[in-house]
Amino acid sequence: MDSWKAEEENIECMFGSNEDTGNQIPTQAQSIVEGSGTVVLSEFKPVPDVDYLQELLAIQQQGPRAIGFFGTRNMGFMHQELIEILSYALVITKNHIYTSGASGTNAAVIRGALRAEKPELLTVILPQSLKKQPPESQELLAKVQNVVEKPHNDHLPLIEASRLCNMDIISQVQQVICFAFHDSRLLMETCQEAKNLRKIVTLFYLD
Repeated sequence: MDSWKAEEENIECMFGSNEDTGNQIPTQAQSIVEGSGTVVLSEFKPVPDVDYLQELLAIQQQGPRAIGFFGTRNMGFMHQELIEILSYALVITKNHIYTSGASGTNAAVIRGALRAEKPELLTVILPQSLKKQPPESQELLAKVQNVVEKPHNDHLPLIEASRLCNMDIISQVQQVICFAFHDSRLLMETCQEAKNLRKIVTLFYLD
């Protein structure tokens, strides 16, 4: 427990704490324009007494897991670097990462997982066919061994296809890690659905 407390203090130094954020929560647009000084770990808890930060840090002790990464496209370079490091660390400790193919969070997760050189432990599930992805995403996805396309959703609006994709990822994982803004509606819905399915949810707010 002492080592967990030390880890918590280190992470608070990196990400900031709830006390630093004040009472006003900026919108996603404000955070992008004005910048955000901290990343806040939410109190998103299916069971009141479960400490999700400790659950996150204890993954290695509990054995490899299937972990789903979700998050906003709109984030700064520093946040993407942190996500890359986390993804890399989880893959080298033999956890299987599931994510989608968008820019921002998903791209950072993919880059980190690829650095670990364990291609069998990364699965990217796309909301639609590969050809519907932007060129920069297609270039990154060309390096991924396990890419699941969903061409049957090409006729759907991207938001609806993404919702179905997120549910598919949730169904295949034991834990969800999400980086979002308070007004990221689809991501909030995704975390709530994961909570309803009794998955461990670790939610980081970027604002």
